Amino acid sequence: MLNTTPTLYDDVAEVLISEEQVQRKVAEIGARICADFAGEQILIVAVLKGALLFLADLIRHIDLPLAIDFLAVSSYGAGTESSGVVRILKDLDETIEHQNVIIVEDIVDSGRTLDYLLRMLRQRNPATLHVCTLLDKRERREIDVPIDYVGFEVPDAFVVGYGLDYAEHYRQLPFIGVLKPEIYA
Repeated sequence: MLNTTPTLYDDVAEVLISEEQVQRKVAEIGARICADFAGEQILIVAVLKGALLFLADLIRHIDLPLAIDFLAVSSYGAGTESSGVVRILKDLDETIEHQNVIIVEDIVDSGRTLDYLLRMLRQRNPATLHVCTLLDKRERREIDVPIDYVGFEVPDAFVVGYGLDYAEHYRQLPFIGVLKPEIYA
């Protein structure tokens, strides 16, 4: 019997970046980080929840001594646009003083959240502070923020998959897709 139950895949208007493209780019970014920090230890700070899948795959491609810590922030709630107010929901467990820190983000769009995080973390005196994002939505940028490692530039569309969500759904999709507008309208 044919299964006609709707799935998460049915809510995606188009696949922007395939699973294979994502995995190739993650490996490439990991290799760049290894080259840039050869012989050094790094601390990767992942911004939850969206960066979790990217982080898990990325660290498998980094052959350096590394530690991981997490930040959880909120600037969206259940909406599709940033509120502009950044709240720290979970702060770091360890000090970053005198460490080579790489912030790992799922997506940078307006730049407000990342700008806030960079200012906050710089006050904690890391040796170096870098940014790695899977997706860059440059056309939505309101604050110019430095990004050292970029996976893909994406258009101004509501994207989900590979960690990115809408109302906590779609994170498990293995690709980056555009959500159908009727889902979030």
